Amino acid sequence: MDFTLSDTARMMCDTVTRFVDQELIPLEAVIIRREAERGLEDTPLIPPELEAGLSRKAREIGLWGIDLPEEFGGHDLGMLAKCLIFERLRHSIVPFVPQPDGANFRMLQDLCRDRQVDRYLLPYARGEKSCCLALSEPGAGSDAAAIKTHAERRNGKWVLNGTKLWISNARRADFTFVMALTDPLADKRNAYTIFLVDRGTSGLSVPTSFPMIGEYHPYEVVLADVELDDDQVLGDVGRGFVPMSRRLGLRRLEMAAGCLGLATRCLEMMIEQARIRHTFGAPLAERQAIQWWIADSYQEIEMLRLSVYRMAWKMDQGDQDVRLDGSLVKVQGTELIARVVDRAIQLFGAMGLSKELPLEYISRMCRVMRIVEGPSEVHRWLIARDLLRHGLPEPHCTAS
Repeated sequence: MDFTLSDTARMMCDTVTRFVDQELIPLEAVIIRREAERGLEDTPLIPPELEAGLSRKAREIGLWGIDLPEEFGGHDLGMLAKCLIFERLRHSIVPFVPQPDGANFRMLQDLCRDRQVDRYLLPYARGEKSCCLALSEPGAGSDAAAIKTHAERRNGKWVLNGTKLWISNARRADFTFVMALTDPLADKRNAYTIFLVDRGTSGLSVPTSFPMIGEYHPYEVVLADVELDDDQVLGDVGRGFVPMSRRLGLRRLEMAAGCLGLATRCLEMMIEQARIRHTFGAPLAERQAIQWWIADSYQEIEMLRLSVYRMAWKMDQGDQDVRLDGSLVKVQGTELIARVVDRAIQLFGAMGLSKELPLEYISRMCRVMRIVEGPSEVHRWLIARDLLRHGLPEPHCTAS
């Protein structure tokens, strides 16, 4: 495996590091206060005027379309560079993500046809439209095969009925990817279809939001006799399962890269505090317990980093079957950050529990990560099932 970056990718990583230090970290106190004060409301954590300014600055410095092809205005830097950039962005708790979202764009790029290109793909690539994904349901979270939202043909239209739950950005998105059952008798690879549903479509409503721990605030999405034309079917009828699975795998890689950034931030804070904080006449750095916390955190971060980079490298080589890798990095990343931030809070003591530092915010935010995009238990089951069916995969090595 070769993790060498191009000169352009290295320059972009350096640019992102400066952007985080100069633009994001100074906003952390604002994010902590807004998250504490919003209570049960769905107030965005980044004030809209500040987010617009961040987006403008990000675009000016080239932090736009990181992995989009050049013909769509992107840099086409590849997944390894994108992981490094996401890792650096998540060095801060400010939930700013450069647009357009690569996971959603790739699904649009692969599946959009005819009028969909001008209606959805190109506006999304230019940042003129936003979207969200409506997949989970009251009885279908990790078990996507339990989806009950269904679509049937009536008078030349597709008619959708069902309820989606825990949908991020549902009230602000210009359009929604909706996964619906179109053939209840088929196997899962041929039973589900992805639909593109515009905001304001008759029968589409977002009646409820759910205040949650950390930065998440998802919604309920209800579809009541939503009528759609054939040109709002994304891809082939009944063939939505595979592209959706690929999209979820990419999101898990991005989440793991973000966990690397957060864990590295926590470790840096631990090291600095251990050097300057004295107890009983000696610095914390001389305490064996503290040394082990730091040593264990560093080792775990480096092992995760190799797994994340390996998955990204495989995708850059054109490997489409990275389901096993996606489950691995998702479990390891989300559980790693939980351990590291817990050690950091323990090291800082009462200050670690306060809102003067980002640690207590990170500890609550990262707890959500072990559930969203598939809980750890499901991913462990998926890994074990794959290994029991197919045996151990071959090591990925390049010839000398």
